[in-house]
Amino acid sequence: MTEHGPMDLIHLADEEKSVIVRVAGPTTGVLPWDGCLDVDIVVASEFAKGHLTEVCLLPEDLDDWAEALELLAEGQPVRWMDDGRNPEIRITPEGPYISRGEVLNAIEVVVRDTTASLTSVCVLVRLPADWVDAQRLRLAQVRAAWPFGQS
Repeated sequence: MTEHGPMDLIHLADEEKSVIVRVAGPTTGVLPWDGCLDVDIVVASEFAKGHLTEVCLLPEDLDDWAEALELLAEGQPVRWMDDGRNPEIRITPEGPYISRGEVLNAIEVVVRDTTASLTSVCVLVRLPADWVDAQRLRLAQVRAAWPFGQS
């Protein structure tokens, strides 16, 4: 297999806040799963910063993300990785939200570490209209880089 550097599966960012799910590559440790991708989740805002490591994506997690993207394209909220094995990510493409007296057209992203710290972070991220298509492209790139991640 060709070597690939880290690649963002999810990249939701504006000038102030971001939620990134970065695939480092196939698991190199001794976890019992074949076809597992090591992932870091990074959340950054002016108020809070968080970094989760030792997250492992299985092929079905990528399939679930593809399904979540279809729901998001329809304007529906999603919960991804909500099986208790990994941190959960919830995305709500609703709005507008009010901040400092201004209306923000943004999505709400909540990352909840259900497996270790039991901490959650919620950020509002302003994205362009084609943000779901951009995430679909990222998913396709991850699957092309690591084909065992497809079912």
